[in-house]
Amino acid sequence: MSERNIIFIAKVLSAFFNPFYLPVVGLILLFIFSYMQQMPIGYKFQVVTVVYLCTALLPTLLIRLYRHYQGWTLMELGTRERRMIPYIIAIMCYFLCFYLMDVLRIPHFMCSIVVAALSIQVICALINLSWKISTHSAAIGGVAGALVVFSLGFRFNPVWWLCLVIIAGGLVGTSRMILRQHTLAQVVSGFLLGAFISFVAILRF
Repeated sequence: MSERNIIFIAKVLSAFFNPFYLPVVGLILLFIFSYMQQMPIGYKFQVVTVVYLCTALLPTLLIRLYRHYQGWTLMELGTRERRMIPYIIAIMCYFLCFYLMDVLRIPHFMCSIVVAALSIQVICALINLSWKISTHSAAIGGVAGALVVFSLGFRFNPVWWLCLVIIAGGLVGTSRMILRQHTLAQVVSGFLLGAFISFVAILRF
């Protein structure tokens, strides 16, 4: 496989496993493994739509507008010094999502997904002040942490799902390194940090 094709695949994987999809994936896991699978499809669709709009679509659009305004490429935006504004945009969007979920009286356990994702964003932003960490890996790690909490709360075997998440984490981490956005230490640290924060945030919320 040519170097050009490898880079193309890495870009596709990085885009597909966008860290902003973490809350949506967490909700889908809840709807699969918990008593919430019995809720009406229309209600589940409404919740997922609200979360997707606030935590995925809105921050992506705002960050893209900011990047175009600055005249930066994706690679240029990825430098540690230029990542703080995108972090702030994402954090504000996540706060908006949590507020809307509270207003709509969406169940407590669903809100914990957004709290976990918000916590990961905040801590990664603080770390970014002195060291660049992979938010892509942190998001995948967050899914792993959420799976463990859900398996304890709803008593299902998460092994196969965790295997898929770890494989996805390996693919994403490798992609970020191929694109020269992160080192191995930044990728591994991101995954472990995301898993820990997600586990603690969901367990405590």
